Amino acid sequence: MNAYLMLGIAILSEIVATSLLKATVGFTKFLPSVGVIAGYGVAFYSMSQALKSLPLGMSYAIWSGVGTAFTAVIGLVVWKQPLNIPMVIGLLLIIAGVVILNVYKPS
Repeated sequence: MNAYLMLGIAILSEIVATSLLKATVGFTKFLPSVGVIAGYGVAFYSMSQALKSLPLGMSYAIWSGVGTAFTAVIGLVVWKQPLNIPMVIGLLLIIAGVVILNVYKPS
């Protein structure tokens, strides 16, 4: 399977798992807890498959950067957690970093 597709699956499943962590209420709620465990399982498996073809540093930077940015947006939309100007600037810098990594990756 395409390495970038596997990286995308890893990112999406990590975002789902991380977003469900709050709903577990300290792993006291069964279904969200199962979702967290399954999500991280899929994330790590997919990342391991992506790393067969992609460089570790670039892959991890994309995974963590995109995951962080989308998780912050989910926190804002779903959990009504506020974003302030420094947080928005930080998220934009993360996105810029991911773009730079992909545009200027070594050949």
